[in-house]
Amino acid sequence: MEGWFSRSIVQTGRLPLFFFFVSFLAAFLFIRFSVRMIRAGVRWWPGNITPGGLHIHHMVFGVVIMLVGGLAALTVPESSAAGRAGAGAIFGVGSALVLDEFALILRLKDVYWTAQGRVSVDAVFIALALSGMLVLGAHPLSIGVVVPGADPHLRAMLAWAAHMTILVNALLAGVTLFKGKVATGLSGLFLPLLLWVGAIRLARPGSPWARWRYPPGSAKLATARRREKRLRRPLTRKMDRLRDLIAGRPDRSGP
Repeated sequence: MEGWFSRSIVQTGRLPLFFFFVSFLAAFLFIRFSVRMIRAGVRWWPGNITPGGLHIHHMVFGVVIMLVGGLAALTVPESSAAGRAGAGAIFGVGSALVLDEFALILRLKDVYWTAQGRVSVDAVFIALALSGMLVLGAHPLSIGVVVPGADPHLRAMLAWAAHMTILVNALLAGVTLFKGKVATGLSGLFLPLLLWVGAIRLARPGSPWARWRYPPGSAKLATARRREKRLRRPLTRKMDRLRDLIAGRPDRSGP
């Protein structure tokens, strides 16, 4: 394990990214534990920070911590592996605090303990998945072709083909996202085959693509709604249970 970590993480320069991932995950789990303790009214756990009656959300601290981590990353010398790793860890903590209240930023109101607040958990899951794949060495939309001893014309052709493939993948990712398939679109940045599947299949009923391309009463819209009801909703209910297990169940009275 130590050999793999040194060879795959340290020697490849991904140590700051690894520290970002670990600190992000730890900070998210801690803050969710904290808010659940506060919500449960546990006496021995510190409550909300409310100077002068003003409730300061933890995303405020997250923004400040992200700023510190970003400035540290810009000022730490490239030769300082420990400094860059520390900056990555600081940035990871701040990012977790901000994304944990992503729904509040999106809606500009406190929806933390409502069903709408589950968007924050989705944002955290996506960030963890993407950063985890980067830690493991995956690169979004990148294709590297190395042919030892190849002549310049062949190298130029391979480079042109790689750039065109990246462009096509980026367009497919855009179509997939506009079709409302966020998880497929983001995962497809690392697994391009998913982009072709997401771009070809019908859009989700409430997506921008469906609003633009599927007129009311059209066969495509009807089919999309049937698929949403038959396939998507059962999966959504299972995902909701997973979100609630990790982050806490929304208020019954919430939206």
